[in-house]
Amino acid sequence: MDAAEFRRRGKEMVDYVADYLENIEKRQVYPDVEPGYLRSLIPEEAPEEAESYEDVVKDIERVIMPGVTHWHSPYFYAYFPTANSFPAMLADMLCGAIGCIGFSWAASPACTELETVMLDWLGKMLKLPDDFLAGTEGRGGGVIQGTASEATLIALLAARSKIIKLIQADHPNQSETDIIPKLVAYSSDQAHSSVERAGLIGGVRMKKISTDKKFSVRGEALKKVLEEDRAAGLIPFFFCATLGTTPSCAFDCITELGPICNAEKIWMHIDAAYAGSAFICPEFRPLLNGIEFADSFNFNPHKWLLVNFDCSAMWVKKRSDIIGAFKMEPLYLKHDHQESGLVTDYRHWQIPLGRRFRSLKLWFVFRMYGLKGLQAYIRKHVGLAKEFESLVRADQRFEISADVVMGLVCFRLKGSNELNETLLKRINGARKIHLVPCQLAGKFVLRFAVCARTTESRHVQEAWCHISHLASELLQELPH
Repeated sequence: MDAAEFRRRGKEMVDYVADYLENIEKRQVYPDVEPGYLRSLIPEEAPEEAESYEDVVKDIERVIMPGVTHWHSPYFYAYFPTANSFPAMLADMLCGAIGCIGFSWAASPACTELETVMLDWLGKMLKLPDDFLAGTEGRGGGVIQGTASEATLIALLAARSKIIKLIQADHPNQSETDIIPKLVAYSSDQAHSSVERAGLIGGVRMKKISTDKKFSVRGEALKKVLEEDRAAGLIPFFFCATLGTTPSCAFDCITELGPICNAEKIWMHIDAAYAGSAFICPEFRPLLNGIEFADSFNFNPHKWLLVNFDCSAMWVKKRSDIIGAFKMEPLYLKHDHQESGLVTDYRHWQIPLGRRFRSLKLWFVFRMYGLKGLQAYIRKHVGLAKEFESLVRADQRFEISADVVMGLVCFRLKGSNELNETLLKRINGARKIHLVPCQLAGKFVLRFAVCARTTESRHVQEAWCHISHLASELLQELPH
């Protein structure tokens, strides 16, 4: 393919993508295929001779689309959103074309510098304390990770490295193998499984703190466990607070937890993967009060801020804490400007060395939507969730299972877990809409998350009519 054909085919692909997204609600939201469906549709080996582009494109609809879950369909209400916008897709095209591997400033100065500035822009939108901004003289700063899971792991490993160095400074005879078995990290019992997984990868034990009736960790609960563990000779070193849990979008009380972590010299990381985007709206910003106590903070613009996956924004109060944990300086990666205070080498802030030019997506989206446009988008989704909540509350057969704060509604039929499991199976089996469940206080609960950029009130109304109809059929089948 030469440049001339690329121009032609590129325009065709943009048309295909635009058509796909414009007509996505006509597609069945969840695929009707069995495991292994794809293998029988393509040859067992790669072709020896080149095939035509036309043949490749024909196979998109034949091979790929039958097995796609359409996350951007207005009938997709599962998990949390994955962001999508035309400016972000165009930026991704440019990122792919430039194709730099931005492990250091010298590897592509624009890649590094735009990221630093974009994370400062975003931090200011969130009204983060100045400690988290890089500016030109700050000790903190932001970095784009691949996912919130990576950010949690990075924070935990940095905290582990920091506590080991502090202990060894006071007790030079203690080795890492003496210290690590005593280390304990903590999270909410509602925290995402990736937090527990970070402990597994980091080789430290992870304890879950029980939550209150609103599924939130409070200060007293953490304090009690810390006292017990210190009395047992253990070393608490890391706490991951969650703002907007995956099951119910609950918020840990960081104004209570933060001072405890600071007093106990425990690294507090805040995971706001989904909810963090909403903090650009003044009415939701109070949920971030207490951020000043945190050592690191993360959320995913690729969930709810119109920036395509992958783009997970992470800030640290002291970048030396992260750099100190991961810094390696082979001769082939050194460059003349690395000691300059204005230069960031992001390979020291992450697990992989290489990184894509992801900040282009932030730059395009921030400029083409503006802060007001992004706020309007968040508010629209919250309004749609509130609309669905009112429909559920108006039906005496159903109950709301958790506070509706943002774009997630947790609801269920009044009755047994088995009844609700059956309802969910019928909803997903019909493949008109797609939902996933969670468990709250021992109850099987259905989650309705407003996800797609194109979701409107009519889609929410249709979804509720469908759920209500299936519930009626199910309840009629029960013995009276």
